[in-house]
Amino acid sequence: MTQSFSELNLAPALARAVADMGYETMTPIQAQAIPQVLTGRDVMGAAQTGTGKTAAFSLPLLQRLLKHENASTSPARHPVRALVLLPTRELADQVAEQVKLYAKHTQLRSTVVFGGIDMKPQTAELKKGVEVLVATPGRLLDHIEAKNCVLNQVEYVVLDEADRMLDIGFLPDLQRILSYLPKQRTTLLFSATFSPEIKRLANSYLQDPITVEVARSNATASTVEQHFYRVDDDDKRATLHRIVRERGIKQAFVFVNSKLGCARLARSLEREGLNTTALHGDKSQDERLKALDAFKQGNVDLLVCTDVAARGLDIKDVPAVFNFDIPFNAEDYVHRIGRTGRAGASGLAVSFVSGKDARLVGDLEKLLGKKLEIEALELEADRRPAGRFNDGQRAWERDESPREPREPRAARPQPAPRAPRAPADPFFDQPYEAKGSDAPPSWENAQRAAAAAPRGVSPNIKTRRKVAALFKASSPTEGG
Repeated sequence: MTQSFSELNLAPALARAVADMGYETMTPIQAQAIPQVLTGRDVMGAAQTGTGKTAAFSLPLLQRLLKHENASTSPARHPVRALVLLPTRELADQVAEQVKLYAKHTQLRSTVVFGGIDMKPQTAELKKGVEVLVATPGRLLDHIEAKNCVLNQVEYVVLDEADRMLDIGFLPDLQRILSYLPKQRTTLLFSATFSPEIKRLANSYLQDPITVEVARSNATASTVEQHFYRVDDDDKRATLHRIVRERGIKQAFVFVNSKLGCARLARSLEREGLNTTALHGDKSQDERLKALDAFKQGNVDLLVCTDVAARGLDIKDVPAVFNFDIPFNAEDYVHRIGRTGRAGASGLAVSFVSGKDARLVGDLEKLLGKKLEIEALELEADRRPAGRFNDGQRAWERDESPREPREPRAARPQPAPRAPRAPADPFFDQPYEAKGSDAPPSWENAQRAAAAAPRGVSPNIKTRRKVAALFKASSPTEGG
């Protein structure tokens, strides 16, 4: 089996780009998938996350598209010939950057379109013409409806992280997009996990596909050290502090299940002295990209995020992943811990299990096919959250100043009982007494009024009062 990139006989421009990126030996998914894609076969690729699926489909696609390479400035000479669909904006942006690096010594054009930002710059790029289009399904449909791109010359389609696209409801969008494509094409489907829904999708749109599965489905990387600690919800932050301190962790992902919980946890950790930022779906795309870039540059220690960051993000040398919440979908656990231990490096995955997580842990054990060992972790009394003070620089630290011992409750002087207040007005303390009056009750007045009213007229109807006329009414004989 081919193991070295030098044995692939790639075009000189692609081989040069591979050498620039330092690639020498192929990963198992690359060694099995690239030769099949080069022959034009449909491929279903399953591999653990972080094993190089992007290069596995990008390099052979670019190799086969080199026959269309040209230096013309006419957009008509650069139609879309390869379409790569991904579930999230961050993953689409990352794949587009990789494709540009692989094709930098060629004249093939590529661009990326995703939601959350203005369509005008994307439209300008599409109007210039591109051979490789990386997109999220929703924004691609926007451009199709606006007639900004035509897909009738697409030769290759890649569905990356297809299971995630189905999980978040992109199946109708995928079906619409695939209806715009030529029936004669090469379709590649790559994912870390294969569900029955994915297999049904493959049977509908792939023609006699080759299945490339280099690891057991839903398996976790052997290079990742996994720990499960039984922790109460109120002690999770203190446990996170302790593990980060004891293991000397410089950077880590912290995954939570909700966007609101993500924002609150990030603010709390920031107040407690950890350099933290949040990444979730309610943030604007500009904020999400800035948070991700700050984490990549090492300016942020902890990236608190939802599962929007669980798929495919390739950030090198992240030593640890914390599951602050056990994921609702057991398969997401495989993707979360795949953010560490990438490319053969070692990593640490720590999950906090509370009393309400019994069902989620059961789903996880069923997925992984083994019994999970949940460890007990005792917190030191002096390490539990206590009073903190702010030094004015957004750095919160524990108040270690000595405090005077408080007197026992029994020894404290008890306040004297309060005397009852005198009434402000004695009138309100007197009992109610009816006024002495000879006036008849109101109901008797009503009866008298009813008797005096003309017969046949309701006593509730008031008679009209006679008023003096301002003008004399004119008779019919008088002319005006």
